[in-house]
Amino acid sequence: MKIETLRGKVAVITGAGSGFGREFARIAAAEGMALVLVDVQADALAETVAELDGTNILHRVLDDTDGAAMDALAADAFARFGAVHLLFNNAGVGSTGLMWEATTRDWEWVLGVNLWGTIHGVRAFVPRMLGVARTDPTYSGRVINTASMAGLIDPPLMGPYNVAKHAVVSLSETLHQDLSLVTEQIGCSVLCPSWVATGIARSHRNRPHDDPTRSRAAALGGAMVEKAIASAKVTAVDVAKLTFDAIANDRFWILPHQQALDGVRERTEALLAGDTPADPYAAI
Repeated sequence: MKIETLRGKVAVITGAGSGFGREFARIAAAEGMALVLVDVQADALAETVAELDGTNILHRVLDDTDGAAMDALAADAFARFGAVHLLFNNAGVGSTGLMWEATTRDWEWVLGVNLWGTIHGVRAFVPRMLGVARTDPTYSGRVINTASMAGLIDPPLMGPYNVAKHAVVSLSETLHQDLSLVTEQIGCSVLCPSWVATGIARSHRNRPHDDPTRSRAAALGGAMVEKAIASAKVTAVDVAKLTFDAIANDRFWILPHQQALDGVRERTEALLAGDTPADPYAAI
């Protein structure tokens, strides 16, 4: 179901302190929405909140890997606003290196934020959104999950990140199917950008434990990511605008980098032909 107007409605945004999250918040505020803003980095979140002075905002410094904290956030959001209409499961972190060099902590951190954060968002908010839909036939809502082109192809030196983002794509497709069985009032979208200038290359700054000494492969992968981000032509502003256009037009797939779909096509063709995977960087 399309959301006809955003004014007076409520958006929840994780990772709101920077990147896509801050741009989502800016557009939502400009559209007249009330906001529930979350980030693990207190100073970054405070900057977003201060910029949007005058907007009705509930904000929390919160780690989205904490399921109990996300439950409490959902309870507080519904207690204050009565409903949530847009849920942006957006917080994300990345790491680089050869897959077998990733430590248990590397896997736990990347999967925790990117995948478990999304799981906790869905688990905490969607039942409450469905509850509103059952009592209000005029209600419409949407869940927007931030994945990545790395959820559709598999670049080297990004193992934990690729695994997490593939899982978020699968989660989103399944959520779409499950919601379609029970309601027409709540939709789902998945955002799959390629390289965009955000702070994800520096996400280790919020790592909850010491980052071990990086291997040569990890350093090389990090340099490749930073170079790709530095040369990115699509901005976080562009991605946010495209995302809200998808919300307005009830689109599931949000694909800001159309040229990167060549890699998805090559992956699919290799799969159907029984061939080994193609070089994903050839299309990116």
